[in-house]
Amino acid sequence: MTAFDRARCQAKAHPSALDVTLAAAVLVCMVAGSFVDPHGDNGVSWGIRTPDPLSLILMVIGAAALVKRRRAPMLVLAVTATASLVESVTSDPRAPVAMCAVVALFTVAVTTDRSTTWRVALLTMTVLTGAAMLGGPLPWYAQENLGIFAWTGMAAAAGDAVRSRKEFVHAIRERAERAERTREEEARRRVAEERLRIARDLHDVVAHHIALVNVQAGVAAHVMDKRPDQAKEALAHVREASRSALNELRATVGLLRQSGDPEAPTEPAPGLDRLEELAGTFRNAGLHVEVARADNGTDLPAAVDLAAYRVIQEALTNVQKHAGTEAKAEVSVVRVGPNVEVTVLDNGSGEDHDPDSGGGHGLLGMRERVTALRGTLTTGPRYGGGFRVHAILPVKTRPRASGDPV
Repeated sequence: MTAFDRARCQAKAHPSALDVTLAAAVLVCMVAGSFVDPHGDNGVSWGIRTPDPLSLILMVIGAAALVKRRRAPMLVLAVTATASLVESVTSDPRAPVAMCAVVALFTVAVTTDRSTTWRVALLTMTVLTGAAMLGGPLPWYAQENLGIFAWTGMAAAAGDAVRSRKEFVHAIRERAERAERTREEEARRRVAEERLRIARDLHDVVAHHIALVNVQAGVAAHVMDKRPDQAKEALAHVREASRSALNELRATVGLLRQSGDPEAPTEPAPGLDRLEELAGTFRNAGLHVEVARADNGTDLPAAVDLAAYRVIQEALTNVQKHAGTEAKAEVSVVRVGPNVEVTVLDNGSGEDHDPDSGGGHGLLGMRERVTALRGTLTTGPRYGGGFRVHAILPVKTRPRASGDPV
């Protein structure tokens, strides 16, 4: 930091001391200027003359008023302009009392708006210049009279320029701070969305496969003694379901790796092309599942394809967990205009048939997936028993923006 920067920082930290120093400097300049004889034989010259007592009093009053220039700029301008006006009318030769009015006008221009600055500046310039032209013994067009007009005009212009620069710098800083806050909020929003997405994926994977493992393990334990072949088959399904769960978990957790970490194994995201395979895993677990497709081989976007698969997976998992041992499920995928409609029905009659009765997040996760693609999801009990899950997914879609209505 340079010496100038340090001095500027100290001045900002102690504004009252700066004002006192400025007032003292202006007083010294006014007193020194009062010894200048503007009408010497060779033009303006230094002379040894004593200023009038009234001029000294007016100089002291004007300089003292500048100490309060930050707190009451208009009042200080009124006091200094009055002192300058009295000096112009009563003294000959004049003392440079107008110097304190110039400083006060500069302060007004810095601390007020532009329209107020120029109204006050025009009034001050007119009054002080008119008084100097009319009240003094000098001709009205003398250089001293025009000098007052020039100095007051320059003070107003300089003060307005300083104020405009301060406002410009403040606007730039505010814009930068607002941009920084926006970036931080956007980063937090993206982190929250990614966390929710990973949570949905983990829930879908774990809930589906662990439910199958639980069912098959129960079957194996039930028939282990009497039908070991069936128990062996059930354990094979347990092994297959657990392996699938581990593979999907590995792929999901791989997204959390840092850039320098070893590359995680990547597999295609599941879609409706694996619907029969998904239904087969539930059939192996003892759930009767029927699949009907009338989507005419529609090539779905990856996000829509994954969402449709996860909705069916979660709905069948809920049937397996809540609908009872004799439940049957029907899955249909139909292309209707610009949308693909996915429906999962069951005829379950279990006592714990409400998928959300256990406080799970299955339906919430499905709804978030569908809503993110600007689709709709309706769920609820069926008349006569059972449950219905119906999702409408647009084939051509764009992700929902954070500010869009749900």
